[in-house]
Amino acid sequence: MPRHSAYSIQAPSAVVMVRPHHFTVNTETAADNHFQTSQDMREDLSSVAYGEITEAAGTLGRHGVEVHLFEDTGRQTPDSVFPNNWFSTHAGGHVAIYPMKAVSRRRERRSDVIEMLKTRYRVQEVIDYSGLEPDGLFLEGTGAMVLDHIDRVAYAVRSDRTDPIALERFSTHFNYEPMVFDARDETGVSVYHTNVLMCIATDFAMIGLEMMTDPARRQEIVTRLERSGRSIVALTNEQISRFAGNALELQGKDGRILALSTTALASLDRDQLAVIEESVKPVALDIPTIEKAGGSVRCTLAGIHLVQRS
Repeated sequence: MPRHSAYSIQAPSAVVMVRPHHFTVNTETAADNHFQTSQDMREDLSSVAYGEITEAAGTLGRHGVEVHLFEDTGRQTPDSVFPNNWFSTHAGGHVAIYPMKAVSRRRERRSDVIEMLKTRYRVQEVIDYSGLEPDGLFLEGTGAMVLDHIDRVAYAVRSDRTDPIALERFSTHFNYEPMVFDARDETGVSVYHTNVLMCIATDFAMIGLEMMTDPARRQEIVTRLERSGRSIVALTNEQISRFAGNALELQGKDGRILALSTTALASLDRDQLAVIEESVKPVALDIPTIEKAGGSVRCTLAGIHLVQRS
């Protein structure tokens, strides 16, 4: 049985999603995102990607998650479908805006999203770190960090998209302990974002342990998560490549769910699912076209950890 009650601060009950009208794979980010699929850029993926996000938002809505769906009609923001990288929200009414490595991704920041948050939720402050970009200091939101909202730990893979100075500033402002580690795939390529290999839910954590290069640091992280009462679901490199780590626990109307892709769910074995299903219901979202851009379900969801206005 799960340790925690049905409600958990780890699992937001509302999310922001962005529906792209001119989806394409971002060539600017391909150099360090080896999860991207090489595509013939003449192929028009727009209508398919639009439909995938529409259906995913509908599925989450039917499970009781409030989805704030924004439209992106522009052609200069190929990765806008992944809003979790440019902003995050936090208990107590705090919002962070992040510095992005790719110039094309900096255009994703939208005032209308922030204004919606201020209108619909209690927002006390917005801290904008985007001014760090000219100095080459990047921290790409909850892609760069996987946050344990209960134990107040920010887990982060060291990369060009996760600068230690920016991470330290965030951790100080938002009261998280940073735990940085190195991770590489089986070919020796560094992992670009933490949330492709790690998902922290209320009662379990899914982690690509094989990718963590320092055995001592790996054990420290496992011990820390187990000490917080969580079960460890160890993911293989193959499962990571199928986005099994790129999932997000959400609060639904009938309890907590785990939003992940159909690709990810199909990669999990029976024992792993048994641990997961002790506390959440897996909800698969079919987004294979979106996944060609190098991100999956968790990347498409910016969780809202704010209190609604009455």
